Amino acid sequence: MSGNTFGRLFRLTTFGESHGRAVGGVIDGCPPGLHADIPFIERELARRKPGQSDYTTPRGETDSVIFSSGILEGMTTGTPIGFWILNTDQHEEEYDHLRKLFRPSHADLTYQQKYGIRDHRGGGRASARETVSRVVAGAFAKLLLMRGNITVQAYVSSIGPVSLTTNYTGLSLDKTEDSPVRCPDPHTSAEMEKYLQDIMRERNSTGGTITCIARHVPPGLGEPVFDKLQAALAHAMLSIPAVKGFEYGSGFKGTTMKGSEHNDPYALVTEPDGSVQIRTLSNRSGGIQGGISSGEDIFFRVAFKPISTIGLEQLTLDDQGRNVRFTGARRYDPCPVPRAVVIVEAMTALVLADYFLMQKCMS
Repeated sequence: MSGNTFGRLFRLTTFGESHGRAVGGVIDGCPPGLHADIPFIERELARRKPGQSDYTTPRGETDSVIFSSGILEGMTTGTPIGFWILNTDQHEEEYDHLRKLFRPSHADLTYQQKYGIRDHRGGGRASARETVSRVVAGAFAKLLLMRGNITVQAYVSSIGPVSLTTNYTGLSLDKTEDSPVRCPDPHTSAEMEKYLQDIMRERNSTGGTITCIARHVPPGLGEPVFDKLQAALAHAMLSIPAVKGFEYGSGFKGTTMKGSEHNDPYALVTEPDGSVQIRTLSNRSGGIQGGISSGEDIFFRVAFKPISTIGLEQLTLDDQGRNVRFTGARRYDPCPVPRAVVIVEAMTALVLADYFLMQKCMS
């Protein structure tokens, strides 16, 4: 199986299945001398782990990371950083009835068609359990970006039909982690929770969107023509399980505008430090022009479909082509987006760290 490595200079290779002994990864290309802030990495993992609220799967994983290489006396050495996380709350027997079934909208059939074999235990490699390794690597990428004062912050902007009506500039993003659904607006957060409670009573699932903002990104990141920055971000986001869409800047709304309305005019702006810089008076381009970062905030939205595993009885086929009725696993997230916020941030940080190192090599 190929396709398990992401990045060019700052690279992550992940391994492991949902109900195997462990999941983990190898980070290659992380510069030496970076403080491996273990408490920070553990806090990032805690934002993703199951069982953190009433709206996440109750699977009881501690998600404690074990490092086996690349760190000495709290600092990165420049060699590959190997790590793994044990799977401690396994219930393989709960998936025995799925051994010969192809669940609707899962990767069961496509894995079987491609490899001739599949791991029926919670989806195996196709499970979102794999993303825990991305969060570890994303934490190192964030630590690297902090050297340049670059920050990455995401939040839930919609769940089902409940959406924020304010963009990120009008929100207090420091309130995001106060919300069980990671929506920074208390009123909208409460409406999202109410909707999720209804969904859970139905034993169903729903989708949503996440908005992500990267601030203080220097101009010049991005490689024309095929390696544009937004293309790399789209690749990263669409590699996350359950993601169905990506838009940056004005996105699809921009298609309804005239060029005179959509263009971002340039102006000389005096910065807080007294310097005069060329800036744009608006940012409908989402901080990227011609595939290259402009120095403005980079912001984009990611759309997630409803989780395919639900608690309702469904009709499907078995491996003999027979009609079968089945009920999904008892443990699942009614909506993917609250736990996916940190995953979106991690993948964004991996892209920016990779392109940041590429730009340093070129300068």
